[in-house]
Amino acid sequence: MATGSTKAVYAALFGNLGIAITKFIAAALTGSASMWAESYHSASDTVNQILLLLGIKISKKPADKLHQFGFGKSQFFWSFIVATMIFGISGILSLQHGFSSLLGEEHHFDNPTINYVVLAIAFAFEGNALRIALNQFKKPIVKRGDKVRFTSLFQEFKNSKDTSIITVVVEDTAALLGIVVAAVGILLTDITGNTQFDAISSIIIGVLLMSFAFFLAKENRGLLIGESISIEEEKQIIKVVSDLSEVNKVVNIKTMHLGPTTAIVGIEVNLIDDLDTDKIETITDVIEHEIMKVIPNSKKEYIFVEIER
Repeated sequence: MATGSTKAVYAALFGNLGIAITKFIAAALTGSASMWAESYHSASDTVNQILLLLGIKISKKPADKLHQFGFGKSQFFWSFIVATMIFGISGILSLQHGFSSLLGEEHHFDNPTINYVVLAIAFAFEGNALRIALNQFKKPIVKRGDKVRFTSLFQEFKNSKDTSIITVVVEDTAALLGIVVAAVGILLTDITGNTQFDAISSIIIGVLLMSFAFFLAKENRGLLIGESISIEEEKQIIKVVSDLSEVNKVVNIKTMHLGPTTAIVGIEVNLIDDLDTDKIETITDVIEHEIMKVIPNSKKEYIFVEIER
């Protein structure tokens, strides 16, 4: 796992831990339903970062007889567990607290100033964690020589297989949106004296978290099942192999990610006539070398070249 992704997870972990403790204290003192929802959110995010770090650690284990392609997919598994925790803990508890406050007896709401201060501090910490995560997320774009703009960020987000950094970006974005929603609910309750605004904010936060969780679960599900490399990378492989003078055409190519940066590649090619065995072995090595240029972080032993007979 890249050091940058690990750095982003650590930044989110320590930020969320401090924020969670502060939010729980504020929620207990003020009784705000939306602050309780934010407390559950930050507590869940703290546990989530620990699970992401666990996935990163396991993914670095060397391959063994039982797991001959390594443990890279453990990151996808733990990221999937994180998504279900966001849905099951943060989302459901936020909804439950919001609906119980909205439909039940009016909950107490005191000292809103405490909430404003805590939310402002939380916004600053979450914003810094998101900045660190985005800086790491932009590195592949800069490395390719592309300009960092919305379209390139969206494309990278769509194609990236680094579920740890994606999860941190999604969590921090959800956290910032949740803070804004909570602040609006608390402000409206403070102005009107109607605690239903606070309760509704908690419900909105719950729905928001569930939506982000569903997106993360869907992304990780595809990688766990066995997702191929990006269309752009596949096109590059086909091009560099087809451009070799000894290759007539690429007959077939199948790929699957074994981790964020490693993939297994099976490629079948049709070669020109009258090549002896030594030349075929040489061109096979060249094809492997060209594929490694496209996916440099993968491993040569994960590339399988088959000659069409």
